Amino acid sequence: MENRLKEYRARNNLNQSDLGKLVGASRQTISLIERGDYSPSVILALKIARVFSTTVEELFLYEEE
Repeated sequence: MENRLKEYRARNNLNQSDLGKLVGASRQTISLIERGDYSPSVILALKIARVFSTTVEELFLYEEE
């Protein structure tokens, strides 16, 4: 699963720590999500989308193989 999290963070002038605090996650978790090494829970994905006033589908791109 790919994501556009880093792009959205940059647009909103947030660093990984700031975003983590807003959604109740660690900086390391945000980093892992951005790298594609960790898939967030549905709840965390929804919280992140809410911070950026967008949809989960806009942030996280899933393509079946």
